Amino acid sequence: MKLLKLNSILYLLSFAVFITSCNVDDDNLHSEIETNPVSISGELKTETFLYDNEGPHDYNPNGKRQDGFIETYESGSKSSYAGASVTLSSGDWYLSDALLGGLSNDRKYGSKSVRIRNTGYAIMSFNMDNGAETIRIRHAKYGNDGTSTWRLIASYDNGASWYYIGSTVTTNSTTLNTVAFDVNETVSVRYGIQKISGGSNRINIDNVEVVTSSTGGNAGIDSNITFGNPSNAGTSSTNYYLSKPDFSLSYNNNTGTANWVSWHLSSAWTGNTPRCNCFKRDNDLPSNFFRATSSDYTNSGFDRGHLCPSADRNGSEDSNENTYYMTNIAPQAPDNNQRSWANFENYLRSLTLEGNEVHIIAGVAGSGGTGRNGFASSIDGGNITVPDSFWKVALILPNGSNDINRVTTSTRVIAINVPNDQGISTDWTQFRTSVNSIESLTGYDLFENIDNAIESVIESVVDNGHSN
Repeated sequence: MKLLKLNSILYLLSFAVFITSCNVDDDNLHSEIETNPVSISGELKTETFLYDNEGPHDYNPNGKRQDGFIETYESGSKSSYAGASVTLSSGDWYLSDALLGGLSNDRKYGSKSVRIRNTGYAIMSFNMDNGAETIRIRHAKYGNDGTSTWRLIASYDNGASWYYIGSTVTTNSTTLNTVAFDVNETVSVRYGIQKISGGSNRINIDNVEVVTSSTGGNAGIDSNITFGNPSNAGTSSTNYYLSKPDFSLSYNNNTGTANWVSWHLSSAWTGNTPRCNCFKRDNDLPSNFFRATSSDYTNSGFDRGHLCPSADRNGSEDSNENTYYMTNIAPQAPDNNQRSWANFENYLRSLTLEGNEVHIIAGVAGSGGTGRNGFASSIDGGNITVPDSFWKVALILPNGSNDINRVTTSTRVIAINVPNDQGISTDWTQFRTSVNSIESLTGYDLFENIDNAIESVIESVVDNGHSN
């Protein structure tokens, strides 16, 4: 009996140790790992831009590494801080004093991100043979760790020596924020991230985005979410972030529509491709979400109203088809959709013919509108909420680059909020309002990446500029 009791105690102790090891915050926290330091040969200046949460990524490369890529770190496995290679979707990377973390305290968009401590690093073991235009990286503190700093590094001799690129980045937020380096490199190069201060404080790096001229970073076609993620959309069912090649959006599973859709408009996006009228379910939504179909709107008395318009994306068949995902559609009163809303869309496109580019965010607010069949608060048996109004905000700039830094207190911003009813005015100017009013209505921060002093001015103004 004594032997049985002793064996039982030993078994329970072993089981407790096993359970503890499975739930430990960081198995390797106290382990000492011999780091292979990268050889830093110097420093190269390049413009560095710090942005608040912009969501997982901006562009959707075609999968060819040399045409640019987004490394999400989802495909690899590395659970130790010890230096080792790991095979990822973009190619082999070498991680030293770094691992691929999937714990609850790891800040990430999917199931994994890189976790780096001490002066560890994550570097590409392959070259971008034709260089790169921009490197965009999402970064955050791990768990409740303190502040750390890190640098982008680059090698031009296959990893034998490295250079610091751009400014030092401070990571002091538990939200995955964005840093962009305009590297504008044309020769063969590989990149990496090295933590340089903060000691044992850990940082998470996710979604390293390498943009080339083939990716979508070419002149005239900018990010669809340049000025920020208005609602800090992520993985919540009522604020779910989706990024398409032609727009970004926040989806609300409770309403069956987007909260907002954001896109960039310039003459580079438009052309002569006819409307496809190919409304389709969006299978990029999680399988347990409601996924609207075109037939859900049949005989409802409301139009299948685009937020990002079909005519804003008629530069190619694929681009136009993307606007017909039902996540870009909401129940819209015909007199709203076909008159004032359409007239404002046409006006903004006309500005691009005058040498301008436009950053646009559109969304819905409230519930209950009047369509051909009268008032309704929802359609499809309650699956899709009928909005009370449709709103849109447009920031207009002359064609150029580095758009955030070109915004001044004189930059024209137009905001409208249009009732979702029949019989309303066809003149969109009757619905002009301020960005502040839209933000009060929705709770969003529409231009969070603009300097606060400038933002406060342009958001308080009700536009009175020309309308044709």
